[in-house]
Amino acid sequence: MGTPFLYKAWVAASTAILPIAGRQSMAKLRRAGVEPSRAREKLGHASQPRPDGTLIWFHAASVGESLSVLALIDRMGRALPQAHFLITSGTATSARLVGSRLPPRTRHQFAPLDAPGPLKRFLIHWRPDAALFVESELWPQMLHRTHARGTAMALINARLSQRSIARWQKQPAMAGFLFGVFDLILTQNDAMARAMATINAPTDRVAPGINLKSMAGPLPQDDETVARARTALGGRPVWIASSTHPGEEKSVLEAHRQLLERFPNLCLILVPRHPERGDEVAGLIASIGLTHGRRTRGDMPQEQVFLADTLGELGTWYALSEIVFLGGSLHPIGGHNPYEVAQAGAMVLSGTHVTNFAETYAEMETAGAARLIAGTQDLADRVADLLTDDVARTNCVAAAEDYAAAQTDKLDSIAERLITALGLRKGPPDA
Repeated sequence: MGTPFLYKAWVAASTAILPIAGRQSMAKLRRAGVEPSRAREKLGHASQPRPDGTLIWFHAASVGESLSVLALIDRMGRALPQAHFLITSGTATSARLVGSRLPPRTRHQFAPLDAPGPLKRFLIHWRPDAALFVESELWPQMLHRTHARGTAMALINARLSQRSIARWQKQPAMAGFLFGVFDLILTQNDAMARAMATINAPTDRVAPGINLKSMAGPLPQDDETVARARTALGGRPVWIASSTHPGEEKSVLEAHRQLLERFPNLCLILVPRHPERGDEVAGLIASIGLTHGRRTRGDMPQEQVFLADTLGELGTWYALSEIVFLGGSLHPIGGHNPYEVAQAGAMVLSGTHVTNFAETYAEMETAGAARLIAGTQDLADRVADLLTDDVARTNCVAAAEDYAAAQTDKLDSIAERLITALGLRKGPPDA
């Protein structure tokens, strides 16, 4: 297959804009508190040495995608005890969160820009034996140049929007050129596997897999903070609304106001998806007439609402309740990861807009580990039922824990399939 014109045009354009794009990209990281030596990773300048032996590279986009592969790396690391792993991502937030949860023999770098110079430096330094790209991270030069040096490659957790699929269908030559680099393409579900066949992907290398975000490792929790929060609560009943988006907090707070009429001591722990919206959400809480504390002020949950407006502490708050409403689902956002909640020993309440995790929710609903709700009143009624019926709540939590435990074998199977497809057991021995 010849090189498509679109690819040649992208190479030329990326070369021309690299000076500007490089400065902007590094400046953005510096504003987020990233030290200069690490910001230069965007230009392919590694800040760590390459370990000897087999190196398996995972490239993800941001927080969710990066965290989704940690459990897979852990499984592959157990099967390949001499291998080392590299995760690349693009944001300062992903670097902080992934950096605090790296599996053994794993390191993180910022992904190089998709331009000739940064990619050459990156690939010459790291020399990956295998490269796994997550979801829709399809940077043309990154894929082509990695493939050109003989690296075994896979696309995992593949997910494309309907708009992206339509665009690729109009560019079959470019689609075949890029998707043809992969030795294996594992999609999130059967429907996406079928869709890949319509965009000139190599059908003999496409197979349905699992949604890796549904199998990320347990969220970390700070035992000291959990203990302090429990002391502050003094045995009060608690429910949690996490990963909420604009428009959802109002529904959650209205439901909580109704619940307070029946459960005057009830505490809501409200965790916005984006902590920088803390002031906005605090104003909304006050406007509804509820008292609140804020994590960013150093408060503990003592008021009617505790606004957990920090990043990276979700696992700590999940430890405080067996009832969790998961946001991104009352409006057509697509939902967030219910598996994290199940792993924390809680059941999931969610709106109906959960297309990003449709299969997971269907399985969890069937198992009795999750329940989809229709709106504010339904949310209030369901939380009230769980607060008053200890047997029902205990059964739901047990179902959630059983569901989480049952996913281990699936992840082991995916890890083994990737190891085989990428020929990793034939890789060079560790020095």
